[in-house]
Amino acid sequence: MPNPPLRATIVTVTPIQQNCTIIWCTATMKGAVIDPGGDSARIMAALRQAGVTAEKILLTHGHIDHAGEAKPLSDALGVPIEGPHEADRFWLARLEEDGRNWGIAGVPFEPDRWLDDGDTVRVGDLTLDVYHTPGHTQGHVIFHHAASQFAQVGDVLFQGSVGRTDLPGGDHATLVRSVVEKLWPLGDATAFIPGHGEASTFAHERRTNPFVGDAALA
Repeated sequence: MPNPPLRATIVTVTPIQQNCTIIWCTATMKGAVIDPGGDSARIMAALRQAGVTAEKILLTHGHIDHAGEAKPLSDALGVPIEGPHEADRFWLARLEEDGRNWGIAGVPFEPDRWLDDGDTVRVGDLTLDVYHTPGHTQGHVIFHHAASQFAQVGDVLFQGSVGRTDLPGGDHATLVRSVVEKLWPLGDATAFIPGHGEASTFAHERRTNPFVGDAALA
């Protein structure tokens, strides 16, 4: 497609190598920053380089490497924060404490808008669907743009793996159910950017993922 409606670029942030994703509407060049866990200066530079005007920050969940610098970046850009689901209030409240433990700057906050299953978020002329996908955290959400067959799935699903479930509020069975009931129905052709590591497709993960692939769950 010569000029797809949605483009995305990844800025790897924090010592935990988290995929902060900038998505934008190619018609308006307005965009959203998904999961700015840290390194705000690099995120701002990436926005400038892409020629994108950020109009909001979107969060998949409240862990420090995804949300640590959401509030300072929101203030710097003068944009609202949308997400995650309210069940992650616990994580957002302890960002400063978790930041000290991980050596990452963390600023506690409440988002301008909590998100829930079935909500939508606007980015330029684009509308993305929100799915509540607990398991890694209780308030985890993912963002899906149907027309582009694209999803940003945070720490629910990775290439060849799934999110850890040993932190407070995590539950492996719930995570597997989120993948099978919320992600797989979006279609095998869906390409996704995870919170860490390389991008992949749902088809590839269904074929090969040792945790949630079809063979693993058969």
